[in-house]
Amino acid sequence: MALARGWSPGVVGWPNYKPFKAGDVLVFSYDASAHNVVVVGDVDYALCRAPANATAYGSGDDRVALPPGVTFFVSGFPGDCDKGMMKIAVTAR
Repeated sequence: MALARGWSPGVVGWPNYKPFKAGDVLVFSYDASAHNVVVVGDVDYALCRAPANATAYGSGDDRVALPPGVTFFVSGFPGDCDKGMMKIAVTAR
C-alpha cells in the first residue's frame, strides 16, 4: 500500500482503519533531499526521535515489509515529525 500523497506532512492518520497483514509492503515515496523514513520504537515515536542506531531509509522510493505487531515510522529530518506531521504507526496482524 502506498501513501496517497507520498511520505509528506499530515500523514499521521493514514493507516487508520486499514487492514494490514504481516508481510504487506508499504511504499514510501518522497523527496530524498528533504525527508527520510526511520523505523523507531514506541518511546522514540512519541518523542519524535530518530536514534543513530535505528533502521533508516533514504532512497525516496522505499519499500518496507511489515512484521507482525505495531511498527512505528518517523521522518528523521528536523521538524518533520514535530506535531505529528510525518509519523505513522502501523499495526499488522
